[in-house]
Formats: sequence, C-alpha cells, structure tokens
Amino acid sequence: MRVYKSESKNIITTTTIDTPLGEMLAAASKDGIVMLAFFSPHNIEAKIDTLRKKFEADVIPADCDYFDILKTQLNEYFENKRTQFDVPMQLVGSPFQIQCWKELLNIPYGKTISYKQQAQNIDKENSHRAVANANAQNMLHIIIPCHRVIASNGNISGYAGGVGKKEFLLSLEQRN
Repeated sequence: MRVYKSESKNIITTTTIDTPLGEMLAAASKDGIVMLAFFSPHNIEAKIDTLRKKFEADVIPADCDYFDILKTQLNEYFENKRTQFDVPMQLVGSPFQIQCWKELLNIPYGKTISYKQQAQNIDKENSHRAVANANAQNMLHIIIPCHRVIASNGNISGYAGGVGKKEFLLSLEQRN
C-alpha cells in the first residue's frame, strides 16, 4: 500500500478488516472512523487518494483504538449480536449528504425503505434521485446502513459493494 504525503499536519490512519463479505478498508481521523469501504486491489489507490484529498492529510497504515472498537462491533454485527454501531465516526460531505446519511441511521435493523421514502423523511419529497446519489457517496458502508434502501418497486439495486453484498446484508439482518 502506498503512503501519500502532503504538506498538512492531518493524519488519516488506515487498516484492512476481514469480513464475511471480503476485505474492507477502514480509515480514521483523530475524531473517529471516516471510511469503511469494500475494495478490491484495483480501487484501493483511488480510495486512499479520496481520503488524502478530502482531509488534506497524510494517509498511513497504522493501528488506532477506533479500529479495535470497529473490528469488535463488525464481528458482533456479522454474528447477529449487534444491530447498531456506536463507534465514533466523522461524516465528511455536503450538508445535504450528511442529512441523508443521518436519516439512514434511523432505518431500523432488518427493515428497508425506498429512496423516495428517505427523501420524504428529510422533507425533500421530489429529490429521491439526489438522495440515491448522496447514499452512493456514503463512505461508511455497513455502519451507515445505505444497504437498507431499495427501489420503490422493491428491487434491490445500487450498492457500492455490489448488489450481492447488499442482498447478503439484508438477508443477515432478516435472520435476527
């Protein structure tokens, strides 16, 4: 993994976490987890570059206490022992994106809503496409449960990790 250096004093630490769905990239600032994302070897550099630019920071592989908490909570989630995450996190996006992501946290474990319903919930009734685009920019996969949002017709579509991973997560949550 390449380490990016900038002129800033900000540091983002990264690690990889093995999950039943494959390896994920986790990143943390001094304030909390800023990224938990599925990746493959061909897109890891792009994800690291995104972090470097968004935070104007050096991105280095290292351990931090947030990663220990995150690993424990992810294990509990995949073992059906956790329905919500309380690991410290830092949301980085536009005010609209952050509003959309916070609304995702209101979707109960094991339930789904449509993009249209999510738009209505934030008083942006005609903005379901913008909501879908904001969800697609969510950098905290699983923790901020964008996988719980489906099309109005009930179809499962659109997930940064792929539809198969979204189906797995929804199925996991239905078993509890």
